[in-house]
Order: sequence, then structure tokens, then C-alpha cells
Amino acid sequence: MALPSRLCPLLRLRRGAAQSVCPLARAWGSRGHCGARGFLGSEVIGNTIPFKRGLLFSALSYLGFETYQVISQAAVVHATAKVEEILEQADYLYESGETEKLYQLLTQYKESEDAELLWRLARTSRDIAQLSRTSEEEKKALVYEALEYAKRALEKNESSFAAHKWYAICISDVGDYEGIKVKIANAYIIKEHFEKAIELNPKDATSIHLMGIWCYTFAEMPWYQRRIAKVLFANPPSSTYEEALKYFHRAEQVDPNFYSKNLLLLGKTYLKLNNKKLAAFWLVKAKGYPAHTEEDKQIQTEAAQLLTGL
Repeated sequence: MALPSRLCPLLRLRRGAAQSVCPLARAWGSRGHCGARGFLGSEVIGNTIPFKRGLLFSALSYLGFETYQVISQAAVVHATAKVEEILEQADYLYESGETEKLYQLLTQYKESEDAELLWRLARTSRDIAQLSRTSEEEKKALVYEALEYAKRALEKNESSFAAHKWYAICISDVGDYEGIKVKIANAYIIKEHFEKAIELNPKDATSIHLMGIWCYTFAEMPWYQRRIAKVLFANPPSSTYEEALKYFHRAEQVDPNFYSKNLLLLGKTYLKLNNKKLAAFWLVKAKGYPAHTEEDKQIQTEAAQLLTGL
């Protein structure tokens, strides 16, 4: 670390500067700016060496401070450039489906204070949890780990639509381990953050899609869960298939064919509404979607099974 060693002389200069103020202060005395005659008089002229030394030290101190500022600014620029480089690598690995390599890259920076790094850490932790080879114990730990990263991302930047989105997703995941009461209570928070993500970025198809899932989930909630919800909450969350369909279509309009699951859920929602023709249209698209991930493969299988049953 060369930077700290370079700063030491500057810091020493600054300490020297504090001492050099004393001769100047004595020279000005109580007369302040009005004491020009005393400043030029024999009282000071007879002792010019300490004054000159103090003036020199003050000048060096100022130059040292200016140098320190330049170095500090350069360090910030360097740090920003490094974060941008990491984000670029992370996005490339994500688009390439290199989930484990992405996790290995980002966990090196888990103590980061950068919101963009943190929400990506939340996303990749969750993706590792979703892998079929991840044990149940590891999955649970990763789900809570992801929530912590998402929470920190949101704390660092409340204007980040992605931080809101991944915070909502991670809260939803944690609900699977904390019981029906917590899961229903969290639904209000989840909806709030999805809506905020959409507000901050209306062109993010994923946030819109997730709002559709929220509606679909509560539209198909089993009767016994509805009963529990009514006992626990005066106004339990609710929605309809029509509302879910609206969000799924809106997501598709923003970014056509962006996600295999959106295609599948369009098909499934039309099935719930007894529109087999449109259900088949979207299920065929889901079945034919190129499989880049394990989830895509699962969706292809489910779409094929639903088509067989039509």
C-alpha cells in the first residue's frame, strides 16, 4: 500500500503548519489588520527569521493540503473505476449463466458499501440457492444471506429500483421459512417495494412481471389460507387473475420474450380464466423458449405438460 506512506510527509507538514501559525499570530498581535505600522516596525523587523520560517511552513502546508486533495480525488476515481470494472465482469457472467463463477467473484466484495454491488450479491446468492444441487441447509443460509445483502443495498441507495426489487424478492423467499403469518404480513411490504421499483423504472420488465406474480399468488390462494389471513388481518392482501394478466402483458410489452416464466404465466393465467386458445398460444411460446438456465428447462417441461392436458 504505497498511498499511506506518501501521505505521511503531508501529514507531518500539516502538523508543522499548526506550529508555524504562532509567529504570524504574534506578529499581527492584538492590532489585527489595523496594525500595519506595528507589522513594519522594529518589533517585527528585529525578529524576521521566525516569521519567514512560519510563512514558508504555511505555504508548504497549503501545498501539502492541495496535494492531499488531488491524491484523495484520484483514489476515489480509481475506486469508482474498479467498481465499474467489477460490475461489468459480473453482468457478463450473469448473462452467460455462470452462476457459481459470479458468486465467487462478488463474494470477494461482500463488505462493499456500493449498492450496485450489493444487490447483485443478493441476486447471485439467491441464484445459488435455487440450484438443484444446493442442499436444503445451504439453501436456507443463502436465502438469509441474500436478504442481508439486499437490505444493505437499499440502505445505501433508496433510489435504486433494483435494490427495491431484490429486497422484495428476498423477503418473499425468507417467508418460506417463517410460517404463514409472517409470509402474509410480508406480502404488504413486498408489494410496496415492487411498486416502488416500477415507479423508479417503468421500463424494467422484471419488476412488472414480479408484481404480476404477486397478484397471481393471491388470486390462487387456497381457501384455508384465506381463512387464516382473515383471522390474522383485518384487510388481508388479495388480488385477481385479471389483475395478474394485466401485469404479465405489460411486462411483455415493455420487453417482448424477456423471460420464459412470463410466457408460462400468461398461459397459466389464461387457463385459470378458461381461455384455452390464448393459453395454448403462450404455452407454445414458453415451450419453445431457448433454455439458458435450469429454470428455463423446468419451464419448458411444465409448458409441455400443460399443453398435453389441453
